[in-house]
This record gives sequence, structure tokens and C-alpha cells, in this order.
Amino acid sequence: MLVLVINCGSSSVKYNLIETEQESEVCRGIVERIGAVTSIIKHEPANDTKTKLTKFVANHSDALQEIMNYLLDESNEFIKSPDDIKAVGHRVVHGGEMFKDSVLIDDVVKDAIEQAFDLAPLHNPPNLKGIQAAEERLPNIPHVAVFDTAFHHSLPPHAYLYGIPNRLYRRHKIRRYGFHGTSHYYVSRQFYKLTDIPKNDTKVITCHLGNGASIAAIRGGDSVDTSMGFTPLSGMVMGTRSGDLDPSILFYIIEKEELQLNSLHSMLNRHSGLLGLSGYASDMRDLISEANNGDRRCQQAIDVFCYNIKKYVGSYMATLNGCDAILFTAGIGENSAYIRAKGLENLEGIGIELDKERNENVKPGEITKISTDSSSTEIYVVPTNEELVIAIDAAKIASASNQSPWV
Repeated sequence: MLVLVINCGSSSVKYNLIETEQESEVCRGIVERIGAVTSIIKHEPANDTKTKLTKFVANHSDALQEIMNYLLDESNEFIKSPDDIKAVGHRVVHGGEMFKDSVLIDDVVKDAIEQAFDLAPLHNPPNLKGIQAAEERLPNIPHVAVFDTAFHHSLPPHAYLYGIPNRLYRRHKIRRYGFHGTSHYYVSRQFYKLTDIPKNDTKVITCHLGNGASIAAIRGGDSVDTSMGFTPLSGMVMGTRSGDLDPSILFYIIEKEELQLNSLHSMLNRHSGLLGLSGYASDMRDLISEANNGDRRCQQAIDVFCYNIKKYVGSYMATLNGCDAILFTAGIGENSAYIRAKGLENLEGIGIELDKERNENVKPGEITKISTDSSSTEIYVVPTNEELVIAIDAAKIASASNQSPWV
């Protein structure tokens, strides 16, 4: 089944056309700088030449049309008509407590996604905008929402409840939700294929390290704790997000800086994290480059990030009472040997031993063991494929199957 996977940002639309039976990608691409004077459109066929062009793209609906024009182009032969696409899978970051699995999109679902805008302000608004644009351009095809929060609905109450009056949870569902669920799900399942240990007996820690970053403890295939919480702002220090803070800091900042709440919100989500600490960049590659040139603040930002890795890994080792494997994934996790090494340095005392040569010779796109043979906890780099998870789930729901990949 051909499934179109859509992931919308505030000024971008990413897409993947996936054949789910073969679990193969036909084409991928992105429309960037939507609404700017010059937008950038990139297409990457699986076995053909990449293309890039610039033109004005006014909105997300026009961006979807650009994508469909490319897929329908006779010279590409991806699809002959829009009906060749049997489902559209949409990544939606926050599903709150209402959605514990992926769902066929209707007006009730769209209203619920909108109600969660305050919980994921950087993600849910453009996610909904993408759904509306795709429904306009592909009105006769099933559209499915796949939620980042779904995989973490297995968290037990002692992990998801906060130490605030319980009425706030009952009234407003203020609790830990967790995010990057499709990624944590996918890489943990890839590990199960590598081992003879039955899934129900496994204990793994998955480290999704990118501009957004989260770490999860997974026992028997179920998430039992994760670093992100009520919103994607909490947990680790990230590219532009602050991560965990003493709540009193917020009141202190408001008083001392005379900030309005919306300005504080923007500061914590868009101007903090690695960018705020370094005063230079949110991209780890830029920070490492400048740190190597002697920039102290860039090095401090890296140190904080890597200490966060170590702190959460150690915490989840206790949560799980030891673990079988630590899995690194996403942009930083898959590509930075330096961050992997620094994030796990001096943990030999709890059975975590990284092999320097293996770690520095990871081939892009390949699952690679990077621990020593004597390490009691195995360490792997596992490339993630969130789009495939979304495509498979969308295909199953579109074909009216009750089966879900969250098993």
C-alpha cells in the first residue's frame, strides 16, 4: 500500500511516499521557507537524481500541491493519480490523554488536536495546518493522525503523576506524557530483532538525541519512564528548549526581567537550551566546531547536554534495575561519536563500556554495536525511521484493521 507521510512545521512540509508491504521509501522531500519571498523545494527519489528549486510558496496548501505535482509528473512515474495513494499519515506531537493510539481523522480529532495547542505550541498548530492542507488536496483518501505521545501511555501512575494537587490532574490532565514515541518504539523493536532474549524479558534505554531530545526506559516493550513530560519543553537541555527547571526560576525571571508570559514562553522554547547556553548556535555540529576552536561557552553547552545524557541513563538504569542495551538514535545520536562517548564516559562502574574504535567507525544508516565485548550493557547506534512507523499505522487504520504497531 502506498502511504504519504506528512510532517508539518510552521514554515515547512516534509513528506515521504512509502510502500508499506515492502517497507520501502519511494520518495521523500521538503518544502521549506513557506510564505517567504523565496521558498525551497527539495525532492529525493529513492533511486534517482535529487532535485532542488526555488519559487514562492504562499502557504501549506500550496506546498502540498507542489508535492502532488511532483509525484504526479509523468517523467517520475511515482503515481498516476492521487487515488494511487491509499492513506495519508500525519505526525501529530501531542495527543493528550484522549488519544492512546493512532486514529482516523475527523472533526472531533481535529478539535482535540487544536485543544492541545498550549501543550505543544511549536508543533501541534502546524501539524493541524498540515492536516487541513492535505485534506484539501487529497479529499477522498483516509487521513490518519499518529501521535508522538501514544507509545508512552504505558507509563505507570508513579511515573506520570506530578507532585501537585491531584485535582489538577483530574480537571486538566496535567501529567507526564512523553514524546518521540514513534522513534523510541522503532529503535527498541530493531534491537529485539538482534537478540535472542524474548521481548517481554528485555530492558532497554533509548536515547533520541536531536534538536529535540528525549530518553526513555523501556521494559518488556513498554515505556515505563521518559524524560519529556507534560510538554516537549521538559527533560533534557535541547537545541533551543530549556529542559528541566526549578519552577521558582520562572517567577524570579518574571519579576527581575519584567517579562510577560508570552515572552517567557518564547524564551524557554526558542531561545534557551544549547542556543541560550552558548550564545552562538543550537546545532551541535556548530557547537563542537567552535568548542574545538576554544570557545568556552560552546564547550559548556556541550558539557551540560552530555551530563544530561549521563544523568538520565543512570536514573533509568535504577528504574529498570539494570538494562540489556542503550540505543542511540536521531541526528546527534546517530552521527556524533563525540557526544556518544562524552555522554557515557566514566560509567564503567555500572557496567557501561564504550569501544572507542567501534564508536568512531559507525557507518551511516547501519545498526552498529559500539560497546566493548566485556560490557555488561550493550550499546548500539540504531538509525530511526519514524516515517515507516507512521506509514504502517496509517495503512492498518485505513484498511480498517484493528491491529496496531504499538504491540
